[in-house]
Amino acid sequence: MAELNQQLLRDARRSRRWGVLLAGGDGTRLRNLTRLISGDDRPKQFCCLFGGESLLDLARIRAERSISPEQILVPLTWSHRAFYIQEPGIRPSQRIVQPANCGTAPPILYSLLSIEQIDDDAIVAMLPSDHYFSDERGFTDALESAFETAARHPWSVILLGASPEGPEVEYGWIELGPSVHGTGGAWSRVRGFFEKPSFHAARELLARGALWNTFVMVGHVRGFLEMMNASLADLVERLRGSRLWVGTEVQVQNSLYDRALAVDLSREVLSVQTSRLLALRMADTGWSDLGHPERVLTVLQAAGLEPWWMKRWKTSEWGLMAEGVKMDDHHFGVAPAATSNSRLASK
Repeated sequence: MAELNQQLLRDARRSRRWGVLLAGGDGTRLRNLTRLISGDDRPKQFCCLFGGESLLDLARIRAERSISPEQILVPLTWSHRAFYIQEPGIRPSQRIVQPANCGTAPPILYSLLSIEQIDDDAIVAMLPSDHYFSDERGFTDALESAFETAARHPWSVILLGASPEGPEVEYGWIELGPSVHGTGGAWSRVRGFFEKPSFHAARELLARGALWNTFVMVGHVRGFLEMMNASLADLVERLRGSRLWVGTEVQVQNSLYDRALAVDLSREVLSVQTSRLLALRMADTGWSDLGHPERVLTVLQAAGLEPWWMKRWKTSEWGLMAEGVKMDDHHFGVAPAATSNSRLASK
């Protein structure tokens, strides 16, 4: 009887879980490589970099280890229709189709509002569809822990952070604050959130034990919405009054995006709402955002993989150019170009 009750409790908790696979990006930074592989201009989430499955399909499989497929939404962009209709694992009923890519905030907010109208006690995971984890089991363990923590802290949003390998200037950084009582040091408050800092700032963050932001987030739907409403009240009001997803494919109205400027969640929300954030330092899961061809090659080499296109890329104009830049930077000790971060410099 005790085992049955425990199973019923686990099933009840799982029924509250929802996922959002973010798949509306344009993948411009990787376009030269994805064009060589696929022969067209598909964004990287629809490209098969590691074998027979696209990055989106790998992300779907990853999500379904923790979340029922019926409760996973997939925001997409209309201009990518020729590619997303080829994804066999994504059901039409899961699709939220945007008229344009206007950054990360609008599809996240639209998905949250859609989930809230169905289950206002939902725990929601935001999952990029085009990232890589070498240790899938380790990532799943971290996601499970985040779901459990979000249920206990409904007004906080959980960020999964990766241990940095260097002063990367193209990632977001999470500066950790005090540990959360009762978590054994696994969870921390967030002191600061810095999106694409300067090289100098990134070195300081690295020295202070900050984490790379993987953009995997988990939180109670109302906690997410309260955080977003504090920064993007006009956008929340506009989307709340629109036709939301109710279990079938939905085309977001063009008029909602006619006035929408590109809104980046990291810059517009996370960086100014740090008091609402908690962070988990994941074990070494081998995370990469696959944002540049060099990162893709690094992942493949670490995994001992050599797909058919690798030699072709290395001898291509773009591959040779990238290798030349990398060698020049190494020889002259050139730091990566970056934007400034006055908030960190003032600390």
